[in-house]
Amino acid sequence: MSKAPHCPALFISAFASGQGKTTVTAALARLHRERGRRVRIFKTGPDYLDPLILERAAGTPVEPLDLWMTGEARCREALHLAAASADLILIEGAMGLFDGSPSSADLAIALGIPVVAVINARGMAQSVAAIAHGLAHYRPELKLAGVVANQLGSERHRALIEQALPPETPLLAALPRDQALALPGRHLGLVPPDEQPDLERIIIAAASALVDGRLAELPAPIAFPAPETLPPAPRMLEGVRIAIARDQAFSFVYPANLRLLEAMGARLSFFSPLVDTAPPEAEALWLPGGYPELHAERLAANTPMAAALRAFHAEDKPILAECGGMLYLLDSLRDLDGRTHRMAGVLPGRGEMRDRSGCQGMQSAALPEGEIRGHAHHRSRSYDMPAPIAHGIRPSHPAPGEAIYRQGRLTASYLHLYFASNPQAIGTLFAPS
Repeated sequence: MSKAPHCPALFISAFASGQGKTTVTAALARLHRERGRRVRIFKTGPDYLDPLILERAAGTPVEPLDLWMTGEARCREALHLAAASADLILIEGAMGLFDGSPSSADLAIALGIPVVAVINARGMAQSVAAIAHGLAHYRPELKLAGVVANQLGSERHRALIEQALPPETPLLAALPRDQALALPGRHLGLVPPDEQPDLERIIIAAASALVDGRLAELPAPIAFPAPETLPPAPRMLEGVRIAIARDQAFSFVYPANLRLLEAMGARLSFFSPLVDTAPPEAEALWLPGGYPELHAERLAANTPMAAALRAFHAEDKPILAECGGMLYLLDSLRDLDGRTHRMAGVLPGRGEMRDRSGCQGMQSAALPEGEIRGHAHHRSRSYDMPAPIAHGIRPSHPAPGEAIYRQGRLTASYLHLYFASNPQAIGTLFAPS
């Protein structure tokens, strides 16, 4: 057996969302990248937006890690491969450190990676030490390396926090209270990089704030042994052309999903429902999630694309529509301003955006082809829909999950699927009749 590669690694987490995990992770990645080090970042749980920010900071692709959705073996495989070429591995957690089942803490403990706790210290000082104490001792097997204090008002503020923290949980770094360091967000999370003209300036400024802290030095290397050999992807899609929507309205795609389709033999091409008049020639079609509500007027105006999608469906070719992709295929969509726009009219039903209520969390899709793991994350509802063929299955809650619709070879749902959780089912889903 080959020797396990060693690589320095840190798990960036917090006691709750909104503490600044992404800012700190991006800053840390850029700081070490500017020192000539190759940084690989992973994101815990289902997320499309944070990884885009982190990819800009590190200059390398960002992949999801999750004990339930991707599975422990694939987590270990991804880290084993990264450790062989990286100088530093960073993992950004999701929500709070102990939230969910499995949680970020479960993953950090399973992988043996020390945790850095980001704490928004606005409105408190010594209480930061109390929060850090709770994080460090709630799960004794978890290693808390220290604290990054965010939103500091002054050097005195920093000194009060640093003096209150015990030596075994030191203050590793601090970020000042500065609006110039804030990453803008909206209803589903952070604003994508292509819509942030100041993103590079924000990342550089945040990285500069870490230069004098302990995080400027590499942590101790960790061994990342190879997992048990995973089975190769079945070549069920040899030569099958799959057209994939990809533009500002449809961008929620895991790179791992694309790699799996290619490993199964598929030939991938991409198109824009915003500007193209038809998909490229293909035997199957994938409309991933995104922000159709922000581009509903342009989508409605592109009537040739809508007609082409209806014709594609009429030919009984496989179509997978996830979340925003499903909303686009409905008869109409009401946007956040209350305006209703005509959509593609492939699937009967209407969609409408909501200010707050929606759904998020892990679910698996109970499809006739097999169960595929994934998640839901939306602030909208659909109604006047056909009867669903099934509902998503929540891993830790008995209530039915998202409705799953099947019209001919069209499969549509709010669920975002992680293809590698069941390659056989994905192959059957996209294979021509």
